[in-house]
Amino acid sequence: MREERITLAGHELVIARPDDPESLIDESRFEEDEFLPYWAELWPSGVALAQHVAALDLEGKTVLELGCGLALPSFAAAIAGADVLATDWAPEAIELVAVNAAANGLRVACAVLDWTSQQLSDERFDVVVAADVLYEERNAAPLLRVLGETVAPGGHVLVADPGRRHAATFFEQAQAAGWAVQRLAAVGLPAGWIVALGRQARTTG
Repeated sequence: MREERITLAGHELVIARPDDPESLIDESRFEEDEFLPYWAELWPSGVALAQHVAALDLEGKTVLELGCGLALPSFAAAIAGADVLATDWAPEAIELVAVNAAANGLRVACAVLDWTSQQLSDERFDVVVAADVLYEERNAAPLLRVLGETVAPGGHVLVADPGRRHAATFFEQAQAAGWAVQRLAAVGLPAGWIVALGRQARTTG
C-alpha cells in the first residue's frame, strides 16, 4: 500500500491505496464481467468532485456516492456534515473505504453495489454524487435510471467527468428526461466539468 495526502476544506486526509493497481487485474473476473480495478486509482475527477463537495454546507443532508472507488467525495461529504453512504461494485474497494474512513476519523457507511444492474432499496438521498462513471457507453442508461430511483424530492446530483466521449449524450438524455442540467467550474479537470442535475419543477396550465 501507498499513502496519499489530500487536503479538503482544511482537513488533511491520509488515503491508503494499492501501490500497483495493475497487479490487481484478474483475467477470470474480467472474462466474467469485464471487471478492472479502476477503484484502486485516485482519479482527477474524484479529487475535483471532493474539493467541490467539501465546500458545500451538507449539515443534516444524506449523500450517496455511486462507483466510489477510494471514496474521496464521500469523505468530503462527511467533512461537510452529511450522513454518507459510499457504494462500489468491488468488495475490495468497500473494505478499503471503511479502513480509510476510520483512520481519518470519518463516519461513512459502505455497501457493495453494482448500480448498473442492481436496484437500491427505497431510500432516497438529498445529494447523489459520482465521479468519472461514464467511461463506457453502457453505463449511461443505468446511471439515469438509478438517479431517478435514489434522488429525494428537491434533491440534486453532482457528476464529475473528465471529458469522456459518452458524457455529453448522457447529459442530453438527462435533460430530455426532466433534469435541469448546469455545468459548474471544475478545478483540476481542464477538459471536463462538474455537472449539477436537479429535477425541473412541473408546470400546469
